Amino acid sequence: MEEKPVISPFSNNKGTNINKFITMDGKQVLRFSTRVIVDAVKEVLEKTDESIDDIAYIIPHQANYRIIDYAAHKLNVDCSKFYLNIRDYGNTSSASIAIALDEAFRKNKVKKGDKVILVGFGGGLTYGAILVEI
Repeated sequence: MEEKPVISPFSNNKGTNINKFITMDGKQVLRFSTRVIVDAVKEVLEKTDESIDDIAYIIPHQANYRIIDYAAHKLNVDCSKFYLNIRDYGNTSSASIAIALDEAFRKNKVKKGDKVILVGFGGGLTYGAILVEI
């Protein structure tokens, strides 16, 4: 009996294994994340009729400083408009926005009445943003 090749998510559909490990195309993820942060912030501002000047901080998912710096550049705002703590904690995954928001509040960087945009992206290349008033 002839043995048939095993077709799996780790094969090229001809039975030849490509990679037995989960991999990530870093360049594509970088392109995606920088685009969606900018798009999501712009969409929130448009839908809420707010200006970037009305926003105290943008608190992004703290995945990578380069992503955030690029987004600031594309939004024509200084990087200081983004509350960052990635240098202190690294990429804390899905907790990064909550940690940064809590820290900004505890350090009195944001206070009652401030408008803040929370923006994130993650697993499955999903993303979202929301404007909140503290």
